Amino acid sequence: MSPPRAKIIGISRHRLSTDGEGVTTLVVFHACPLRCRYCLNPQTISADSEFKEYTPLSLYEEVKIDALYFMATGGGITFGGGEPALHSDFIVAFRELSGQSWRITIESSLNVSQERIKELLPVVDSWIIDIKDMDTERYRRYTSCDNSLVLSNLRLIAQSGLQGNCLIRIPLIPDYNTPGNREDSRSMLVSLGFSQFDLFTYIIHPTDYGTRKTYL
Repeated sequence: MSPPRAKIIGISRHRLSTDGEGVTTLVVFHACPLRCRYCLNPQTISADSEFKEYTPLSLYEEVKIDALYFMATGGGITFGGGEPALHSDFIVAFRELSGQSWRITIESSLNVSQERIKELLPVVDSWIIDIKDMDTERYRRYTSCDNSLVLSNLRLIAQSGLQGNCLIRIPLIPDYNTPGNREDSRSMLVSLGFSQFDLFTYIIHPTDYGTRKTYL
């Protein structure tokens, strides 16, 4: 069987306190199911984006140069995008190569099939989850997508008892939700057992893309 392959638009080394614990290397996948009004990383959905195609082995060979940093600081690889959970088979195969000494973190919207998340639960150490807003209509208006998969995957993680491994990002999105809406989202997540939250506000730039950070 041929190894899984994935389009990767960037690899950023020696990141600290931005994408999980310790020293991390951020690996940014191309492709996302969402079409957010203020996209944080528009190059991940552009057909014109430059990318390099990797196998798990070729990626491992490139990032293993920082293995000592990962092991000394409790860091490792953070998979972002785009939507890394679309590449669950790739990440599972990568974990087999890296072993258990590197921390694997995923930045995900969870808007993927539950089978993808089930594949990832045994191999991912930390989840950074961007839920946008828990309200279905606000979510659809902002992302052009339904959030039923997000809700079912949050329940799956909660049923697996892994809430403590998750940081939930809940943004205040200008023109789309309010501080009260954000508190409603937080309350719903607390009821599922989640307790770690990152509350922030999108900064809207003249290009109409909003961000408080960039991946690369």
